Amino acid sequence: QKASHWPKLVSLLEAHRISLVFDVGANVGQYAERLIEHGYRGRMVSFEPQSTAHATLVARAAGQAGWEVAPRAAVGARPGEIEINVSAESDMSSALAMTEESQRHFASARTIATECAPVVTLADEIARRAAPDDRVFVKSDTQGFEHEVLDGLGASISRVVGLQLELALHPVYAGQKRYLEMLTRIDELGFAPYLVIPGYWSRHHGRMLEIDVVAFREAAS
Repeated sequence: QKASHWPKLVSLLEAHRISLVFDVGANVGQYAERLIEHGYRGRMVSFEPQSTAHATLVARAAGQAGWEVAPRAAVGARPGEIEINVSAESDMSSALAMTEESQRHFASARTIATECAPVVTLADEIARRAAPDDRVFVKSDTQGFEHEVLDGLGASISRVVGLQLELALHPVYAGQKRYLEMLTRIDELGFAPYLVIPGYWSRHHGRMLEIDVVAFREAAS
């Protein structure tokens, strides 16, 4: 089934004059490739901590104008180092461990290894990579680590015009914030939802486990 949200998402980026996308939790570059395919022509910087995925990401971005891959790192609340649980399904790898329930139901996504990765913050990355007139959009698909990504923005949240966060309707990872807490935080930061994208439907649970919420500052319209 062809996802229909990509044209809507790119039209929102255009309407809000986004010039720089931070693609956090890029995996092997699926998100950036879809944005380019559907007409986004601004700059993008992709971040990925898992070494095998990062190598594929670098290869995919090679030669793509405006798409840069940052050195291998996780994005979090403070600089340092973190241990990544590497999943058999690479896009399920996370700094958080799966809940016991998830380990039972998602055996194919079990952790097969761990590896350490540096941690950078978006505050530092915005200071390093964003021009004064850039309009910044942050996408975070970090398997339950979204609150840490936001924590690492600090006062630089004022530079961010839009957000796309993966939110848990039913947590898959231990310590993962639930959707309502994250929606409240988005609201308190001054953002309003503009687009909701359906996420993973679990046959085992008989329900959707996650959604993506795209939000923009109301004043930025």
